[in-house]
Amino acid sequence: MMKIPPSPHFTPVSLTEVFNANQEQLDETLQLNLSSEQWVGSRTLRGILFELGWPERPNVILLDQEPVHIALDPIQATFVLFLHTVADQQSALPEDLADSLGSLLPTGNELGETVSEYCLEYVDGSVATAAIQRRFAIQQAHIGWGASAFTAVPASEPKVMPSAAEAIITGQKAVHFGQGETRHISGRDSSMEHLWLYALPNPQPEKAIRRITCIPKNEKSVIYAISHTQLADHPLRPSVCQKLKLTLPEGAALNAIHELERIDIDLGLVISARAVLDYDRDHWLSADPVVQPEQLTTSVIVEYSAHPQAKLYVKTGTADTDIAVFDLADLAQEASIVQINPAIHPVRLRVVERGSNTPVPVRLHLHGAAGEYLPPKGYHRKVNPSWFEDNYGEFVNGRNQYCYIPGDCVVDLPHGDVFIEITRGYEVAPIRSQFVVTSETEEVTFELERVLYWREQGWVTADTHVHFLSPQTALLEGAAEGVNVVNLLASQWGEMFSNVGDFDGRSTFGAKEFGGDGEFLVRVGTENRMLVLGHISLLGYTGAMIHPLCSGGPSESALGDALEVTMADWARRCIAQNGLVVMPHAPNPQCERAADIVLGLVNAIEMMSFNPFDAQITPYGLADWYRYLNLGYHIPVVGGSDKMSAAMLLGGMRTYAHLGEREFTYENWMAAIRGGNTFVTVGPLAELTVEGLTPGQTLHLPATGGTVNVTWRVESASLPVERVEIVVGGQAVEQVEVAGQLAMSGSVELTVVESTWIALRVRGSYQEKRGEIAAHTSAVQVLVGDKPIFSPVEATAVLEQIEGAIAYVDTLAPRPDATRYKKLRLTLESAYNRLHLRLHQNGVYHQHSLPHHQENHEH
Repeated sequence: MMKIPPSPHFTPVSLTEVFNANQEQLDETLQLNLSSEQWVGSRTLRGILFELGWPERPNVILLDQEPVHIALDPIQATFVLFLHTVADQQSALPEDLADSLGSLLPTGNELGETVSEYCLEYVDGSVATAAIQRRFAIQQAHIGWGASAFTAVPASEPKVMPSAAEAIITGQKAVHFGQGETRHISGRDSSMEHLWLYALPNPQPEKAIRRITCIPKNEKSVIYAISHTQLADHPLRPSVCQKLKLTLPEGAALNAIHELERIDIDLGLVISARAVLDYDRDHWLSADPVVQPEQLTTSVIVEYSAHPQAKLYVKTGTADTDIAVFDLADLAQEASIVQINPAIHPVRLRVVERGSNTPVPVRLHLHGAAGEYLPPKGYHRKVNPSWFEDNYGEFVNGRNQYCYIPGDCVVDLPHGDVFIEITRGYEVAPIRSQFVVTSETEEVTFELERVLYWREQGWVTADTHVHFLSPQTALLEGAAEGVNVVNLLASQWGEMFSNVGDFDGRSTFGAKEFGGDGEFLVRVGTENRMLVLGHISLLGYTGAMIHPLCSGGPSESALGDALEVTMADWARRCIAQNGLVVMPHAPNPQCERAADIVLGLVNAIEMMSFNPFDAQITPYGLADWYRYLNLGYHIPVVGGSDKMSAAMLLGGMRTYAHLGEREFTYENWMAAIRGGNTFVTVGPLAELTVEGLTPGQTLHLPATGGTVNVTWRVESASLPVERVEIVVGGQAVEQVEVAGQLAMSGSVELTVVESTWIALRVRGSYQEKRGEIAAHTSAVQVLVGDKPIFSPVEATAVLEQIEGAIAYVDTLAPRPDATRYKKLRLTLESAYNRLHLRLHQNGVYHQHSLPHHQENHEH
């Protein structure tokens, strides 16, 4: 803890000659539970110096029967500050109500009684008397919630707290999870024990005070210390949040989360001191899809609440004297400090679609001229990117922070330049601009322009994999990101369960039958998980929740849990309950997913990216999917975010599915996924036909093969396309360089002589990494004669995965009862035998390990 000197604007009064009682000998209504050592000697409280008494002698003023006179060398003061408390008082309740409590409690709710009088006697003999009333100028030490004093503050000042994740990263003392999200402790908490600070205003500050007389009235009270000041502004009133840009003095350094820890204010509180984000204005106003600021290491933006006469202290070394001091009362003389215009001007911000005055949900970012983030009312000043913390309608991408608004919000802005970014999915042109706020600015409206019209052509978007959000927040984020279907998945993490209470097996939030407009939907399903065997997403099923949510022990289910089921069991129940089965986040976990695909229980394979600005479609996931396509399993591809924190973008990786002639409902969306005309994307939109057939369909050629016509179309609202590839059987056989354009189409004639599949792959990168994959369609199967699509190499690899699942069940899995064990093992064996039979049917004889024997056999 950084130690700073008390404010020089206060002078303590010595009470040694007038102390008349000892803290430890006070009766129980005035006794403190904390050690008396806590309240002795020189103490700085809220930046103010007080001289308290010492132990084993009189060390407090007890106001009980007689007045106490405190002689002073004549002082000039605008305020006289008292550290005091009144005796605990039990709540006054009607007798019949009090009986129900058993005993009355000292809640501190009583108010208005005159406890004492404090009299200021001036050198001219005149006297000013102030009544000290319970719960106004004074309060008891032990209170219930909501019983703070009205004109006094606790001696315990507020404290800023790091989040739980930040405390771990920076090596600070661990915080309670809830406090890590509130980001502060108020100092008024009822669980604490309080002495109270009261600043008595001097009605005649021009006169010198020669004596203070304290007169007991209706209750006993105790004075611990007195100080005084000549400050004009009330010394205990906190200011609103202010900001300044501070160039770090030599020796000061930022911590692991790019914040300055060793900084403090004597008469106030530092809320945060974060590295300055330096935005290049021209780059911000460019058409680049992503603009990140430079994070400076030499300066910070300090948010603080402080008295106008406060001083700011920055630690610059290890010695006590290694401190740089800045006078906040005279910032014009501080070369290292630039005052930032306060964000106190409320502005209504509206975002509408061009041609309409109706607000539309969007993702929004605002920052000021100094790079400071400007959140609307109701949103965090610092978006928390950590797992399972502050699950809210917000997003953080690198150094840029965002919030989701329903198209209308109020935001406190500074006068001057304000910079804005507005996005709404992959068919609307984003806005990144700048505007000026003046004292006359009341409302600013922005118009979004739809530049692509795939929704009108029957395509709907979806995120197959979202966690932790409430359904309504998921609905807002989905609408703001242009995601028509959000699959919010309940699950389990050890002893923690998420979204279980949001599942009812029937409701589709946003649907017309549930009061929505039917354009943006949220459905709660489940992700059922096992650490080794794998994860499976069960979407849109009706009826009872499919339990257990997780199985087989940590970290998915709880310690001591048996392996009760296979993923195949979960999948069969989902299908029976009219749901959609998705294998999430390909390629991992690579274990039982192989068996479930072989058993025909999987409707789609998911490509996943937490944040496409960090990582796009993984080639490993595609390779895993290609493996099954090369075995003839005609499974479509879908996209999901696996969103679990604000650092993960809902719909960043998304599915496009074509409805055909169907009306848009959740059930019809599931049917479209099963139909297979889908593509997954982080930005570009892609369409493919093979001889007029779309992905999910099968083209039949004669036994001799033939030539097929492949047509394609790619469009993007903002992410430039680098290259388009026609993929046949996993290999790019045709490539078209697009060179950064936003739209292109084409066709090609391909000769096909073996059964295979054809899909479209699109390259483009937010990070300007050559070769990154930005979109991929599902596949059109092309069957030549009666030849199946079957790769012996891939079949052997899949067979080995199934063997691995059986080996785990046999050796290390926490074993259930004998009946369950036999059932789950037979499920895996049936998949093994089915694929093994296909190998033999295709004339492949190979060496392998049978799942129920240790020795090798050749067949």
